[in-house]
Amino acid sequence: MAILFLIGRLIFGGYFIMSAWGHFKHLDMLSGYAASKGVASAKPAVFVSGVLLLLGGLGVVFGITPEASLTLLIIFLVPVSYKMHAFWKETDPNAKMMERIQFMKNMALVGALLMLYVVEVPWVYNALQ
Repeated sequence: MAILFLIGRLIFGGYFIMSAWGHFKHLDMLSGYAASKGVASAKPAVFVSGVLLLLGGLGVVFGITPEASLTLLIIFLVPVSYKMHAFWKETDPNAKMMERIQFMKNMALVGALLMLYVVEVPWVYNALQ
């Protein structure tokens, strides 16, 4: 079962690392999108959110300081979900549906992160072992 946990960590943490890469690679585009959603100082906010995703994702993949890594990802997901995916503010049915999907996906990720807090540390296959 430990190998399944490692595979899951690689997939789960890899998702956040790839999201971080997207934040850095498309910084200008995502900054424009964030600004359109009313985010102040959009470019620094997108950059910092990329850092949160990268550090959190790496921590999950390598099992290094898992509680801190999970916290970084929650710090990213909760405010971003409410600010960027506020489906309740949308009037267009298609936009509302897309934002609801993104919001619910993020809440599911938060749920998974909360569950990971109960996994005994150090995690199996910790990079520091």
